[in-house]
Amino acid sequence: MTDFSASDQRFHLGWEEWVALPDLGLPAIKAKVDTGAQTSALHAIAVEAFGDEQNPQVRFVMHPDPDDPSVEVVCSAKVIGRRSVISSNGVAESRYVIETPMKIGERIQPVAITLTNRETMGYRMLIGRGAITDDMSVRPAESFMQAELSYDVYRKGRRKKPVRRPLRIAILTQEPNNYSNRSLIRAAQARGHVIECVETSRCYMSINEHSPEVHFEGSALPRYDAIIPRIGTRLTFYGMAIVRQFETMGVYCLNAAAAIGASRDKLLAHQVLAMHGIGMPNTAFAMQSRDTKGIVNLAGGSPVVVKLLESTQGKGVVLAETKKAAESLIDAFRGLNAHFLVQEFVKEASGTDIRCLVVGGKVVGSIMRTAQPGEFRSNLHQGGSAKAVKLTTAERRTAIKAAKVLKLNVAGVDILRSDSGPKVLEVNSSPGLEGIEKATGKDIASQIIETIEANVPNVQRVSGR
Repeated sequence: MTDFSASDQRFHLGWEEWVALPDLGLPAIKAKVDTGAQTSALHAIAVEAFGDEQNPQVRFVMHPDPDDPSVEVVCSAKVIGRRSVISSNGVAESRYVIETPMKIGERIQPVAITLTNRETMGYRMLIGRGAITDDMSVRPAESFMQAELSYDVYRKGRRKKPVRRPLRIAILTQEPNNYSNRSLIRAAQARGHVIECVETSRCYMSINEHSPEVHFEGSALPRYDAIIPRIGTRLTFYGMAIVRQFETMGVYCLNAAAAIGASRDKLLAHQVLAMHGIGMPNTAFAMQSRDTKGIVNLAGGSPVVVKLLESTQGKGVVLAETKKAAESLIDAFRGLNAHFLVQEFVKEASGTDIRCLVVGGKVVGSIMRTAQPGEFRSNLHQGGSAKAVKLTTAERRTAIKAAKVLKLNVAGVDILRSDSGPKVLEVNSSPGLEGIEKATGKDIASQIIETIEANVPNVQRVSGR
């Protein structure tokens, strides 16, 4: 680096410099400084516009290292306009224009940048004179007068901070206008994202090794950055298939298909929880055994709760208060060839349970749900009431561990307070937000969106290149 006199206070640039565009997730780019060009330009391929007139966005793929095209960075930014640019060979091209902070050395300043394919260029970025302020000077005979960076920052194994960028998000749902979806839409839009609801049952898939797609209403859906699965129990099988298809396409899914399946299969979920030493009511399961009394005894004797494996929101859950009632109920369910669990009734819970909302490995809200008089099911859909509740350390740890072992990033963990400690009743992979947001006054939806922001990758390594 050339030594200039102390009296020269101008910010010096060489004809080539290392720059960073932190808001685009680009910590190092070797750029050419070209005062003959008015506008700065950045390499971009697979450019896709999304959003609407009030919130226009653009997403593109950037290969920051010209010598390693296997490294891809997915970028997105707000569009501030379009500009017709005449290239050096005289061809006019209409380009999207974005504005983003540019860091050179210790200086950070906003810069307008056009997006264009610079695959054949030696530099992935060109800094035009519009980005050179009055206190800057360019020294054409010098290179890298500011701090030098390295493309090593993109290499696998280096921990990277999440990049805050506009995301394109889809909610898989059959009820786009319910409270939970409206809350998620509000939270995402408030943070600058584009989000839409996609009706799960109307999706169909193109399954192949080259370009797997999800189609809707006659055309392929766009490539989303993230999927929020909110799949009803009646659509579990098909919904999981759609989620798996998005996973195959490399889209971040808030809850993976396998995790949704494990939580929806109540028997499997209880087996996984038991395997990891998580407290739960004593549970029995059988298929053709005629030892009805033995099944009831395994659950601790009457009263017992009998649950259909497909039960949800308290439906298909019955309390048998005597041994005779339990045996009759089990025989009836067996006669219908229904799969069901027989579970200990925790008397000391007194018709209450605790719903813990776990997001990104943390409990972000908790409520106590109380059954209405004459009812043992505390589900809000069954007329129960809710109020905010403070968890014990054991309850908090149990909820977090239950979500973790089932590999759910977002989970509603239902816990009973028993004399022997917290017992997990159920883990829900699509928990409703209305009851817990209203009872606690917390913005749970925004915390879910923040978790998505922290987990959507922007640096990818493409195999086979």
